[in-house]
Amino acid sequence: MPELLRGRGVVPGRASGPALVCTAPLSGWGGIDPRSGTIVESGHPQHGRSVAGTVLLLPGAKGSSGWSGQFHLAKLQGTAPRAIVFTRMNSKLALGLAVLRVPAVTGLVTDPATIRTGDLVEVDGTAGTVLIRRED
Repeated sequence: MPELLRGRGVVPGRASGPALVCTAPLSGWGGIDPRSGTIVESGHPQHGRSVAGTVLLLPGAKGSSGWSGQFHLAKLQGTAPRAIVFTRMNSKLALGLAVLRVPAVTGLVTDPATIRTGDLVEVDGTAGTVLIRRED
């Protein structure tokens, strides 16, 4: 049964893909390898997973302002996420989203913890919704 979560759209548009749930904030500079989309941040719980083609769910961004540069390179390489759902906005993430230009939603009314890595997720950044479709 699909589950619809409502929040606030940040970047308009629609995209879908398998969820990649990051349980810790991700650093922009040194957090991902833009050639492969792989999380390379040392000690990150999802180290070794790829953001390429996913709906990336994360609590927020940390570190330097490298988010915009690294995620722009990932977009050019075809290894960027299709959409982003996040909890905490900061200037690093805002700049990265402006450059990446993929649908993004924040401020979900329902806890996004119900989303699991691998769930098919549809993000509508215009309406501010996240639809979860499970294979269960």
